[in-house]
Amino acid sequence: MTHNPKRPGLIVLLGLLLGPGLASASQGERIAIARLQYDGGGDWYANPSSLPNLLRAIEERTTASVEPRERTVTLDDDALWEVPYLYMTGHGNVRWTVSERETLRRYLAQGGFLHIDDNYGMDESIRRELGGLFPNRPLVDIPLDHPVYHIVYDFPEGLPKIHEHDGKPAQGLGIFLGNRLVVYYSYQSDLGDGWEDPDVHHDPPEKHEAALRMGVNLVMYAFGSGAR
Repeated sequence: MTHNPKRPGLIVLLGLLLGPGLASASQGERIAIARLQYDGGGDWYANPSSLPNLLRAIEERTTASVEPRERTVTLDDDALWEVPYLYMTGHGNVRWTVSERETLRRYLAQGGFLHIDDNYGMDESIRRELGGLFPNRPLVDIPLDHPVYHIVYDFPEGLPKIHEHDGKPAQGLGIFLGNRLVVYYSYQSDLGDGWEDPDVHHDPPEKHEAALRMGVNLVMYAFGSGAR
């Protein structure tokens, strides 16, 4: 993994048009990211120190000007349309209503980006819900040459493995609308655990760093993807 702050994708962020339906960021305005609160019983609030650490890394390592604290939104909130990167995680069940699925489809079609980070336990339900969201667009493996693996840091082998559970490799899966990646599903990786304060999971420094680097890539891709 190498750091290349000169990549064109980084010149994004002041005056970026995020796409029709999403708010645009004017010069000097900080861009927000949000955690998705959902129903079904899963702990959408898991890993409380993860996003603050990721936001700090983005502010320190890139040209992006981001709000220092995450927002929390539901799919019924007007504030959803103010954030280009939507993060969801948890260990349990996820359930979207018909109305929520319709809203999420519009959000993604109009420039938004959803990162789903399985915290070990949400896989069955999130695959079910994604099947209802885009019945004709199954999850696919993200090609290793995709910008999400290279926009700031290089990940030639794809999604890093942070925590071990079932002896399976980490998988970066996604859904595309046209050529644009709109859903990224980090499976068997535990990126959010890796973003947390190091004394929470006692991850070695190299795992913590790999997780942060991949997170920076995902957010920076999301910030630019709506303008494509």
